[in-house]
Amino acid sequence: MGVCEVVPGTLSASRYLPSTRGQGVGGDWLDLIDLGAGRVGLVIGDVMGRGLDAAVVMGQLRSAARALALAGVSPCELIQALDTFTCGMPEQFVTCVYLEADPGRGTLTACSAGHLPVLLIGPDATVDTLPVPTGTPLGVGGVPHQQVSVPIAPGVTLALYTDGLVETPRSDIDAQLTVLASTLEEVFATAVSLEEAADRVLHTLLPDTTAYADDVTLLLVGFPAAPLATASVELPGETSSVPAGRRFLLGALREWGLEALADTAPLLLSELLTNAVLHARGPIGLRLWRSNRELGVEVADGSTPRPRARLATATEECGRGLMLVAALADAWGTRPEAAGKAVWFTLRI
Repeated sequence: MGVCEVVPGTLSASRYLPSTRGQGVGGDWLDLIDLGAGRVGLVIGDVMGRGLDAAVVMGQLRSAARALALAGVSPCELIQALDTFTCGMPEQFVTCVYLEADPGRGTLTACSAGHLPVLLIGPDATVDTLPVPTGTPLGVGGVPHQQVSVPIAPGVTLALYTDGLVETPRSDIDAQLTVLASTLEEVFATAVSLEEAADRVLHTLLPDTTAYADDVTLLLVGFPAAPLATASVELPGETSSVPAGRRFLLGALREWGLEALADTAPLLLSELLTNAVLHARGPIGLRLWRSNRELGVEVADGSTPRPRARLATATEECGRGLMLVAALADAWGTRPEAAGKAVWFTLRI
């Protein structure tokens, strides 16, 4: 399966133990995805069955989920796309959950397709179940999946896992889920690292480490801190908002000691604000954030089509703005909002 991606601003520990019975290959997978703009995607899934067929389906779904996440689709859209994708595969039963965390805003958006509940460990080591509707597994088709957004505080940790961790022939799965929650509570009360926490969870839930009837998958992801600073303002959808937005950004850069970015950042912001003024409906939201690693700038408006960089012809007077953003920013992208879209870029400090 490979090692999970290292996402700046998060801590993570993952474990994947293949079954020691039969062909020793199965359909469990997990992934951690840097979505940019301070956001991170988390996905875990389980293709029922064993053998090469399950592993092939797993690989296809993992690649498809990563591509969809990087394209900026919402969790519900991602799950629905995977559901359609799985319907074309004969006799497949797949559970999956995808979460998009935005620690800067303190929000978590999630959608589940029949997967086991995600657990949230608070800074005080209390363990709660995320209120995400379970939904139907992938491949059933015809049943819409539900997306929910919940607040998250700095210092929380998420625990994602597959049934191999909690399902045994000798115990009820609900009882094992209770054991998992109490184990996480006990482990995190001692302020251990996530790597040690993952080892202790496996040792408690699966004391016999010589044989696994099913694949065992565990992913712990922590969000230790919020951005160092944030600033936001709402601007009218008028041309005067472009210089007003630049002034707001320059003021924040001076306050945060980032004068070295005072040439590039306002130039790129001008391109995003100009596009918003030309194509948006209603007010324009401008949000800035600063971490130890980067400066982030995001412009949100009420228009739904998401822009894309393109090669303008020699006679066109527009169409080069996003190419400029792509050339000068360290990262940029778009994502859907509840009422419109957001376009963002980041610059390394």
